[in-house]
Amino acid sequence: MIAYTMLGSNDLPKAGEFYDALFALLDGKRVRDSEQFIAYANGRDQLYFCVCKPYDGNAATVGNGVMISLVAKNREHVDQLHAKALELGGADEGAPGVRAGGFYAAYFRDLDGNKINFICMD
Repeated sequence: MIAYTMLGSNDLPKAGEFYDALFALLDGKRVRDSEQFIAYANGRDQLYFCVCKPYDGNAATVGNGVMISLVAKNREHVDQLHAKALELGGADEGAPGVRAGGFYAAYFRDLDGNKINFICMD
């Protein structure tokens, strides 16, 4: 059902560097790039993760209650991805661990404050 997700950024070049490095660990790469947005995909799915300058010209802000969840291969991969996000300047929003419902996840905020998590269901 989802075609793409899009998060706002106030510094698109810096956001691009952050997500280039992070998505390399998910076999993702830039598939579209412009002055307005950057789109990433992993080549297996038809889903895109995008970061963009807001089209209305106003500053990007964080959506209260908005979060994007990205699939990791296993628990070790969740740990690796979370550590990389923090190394790249992301802020910790929840260390890797088992969550209610039995899934394993880790949460962080990107350089613009957008909340994202990595999850595996094993």
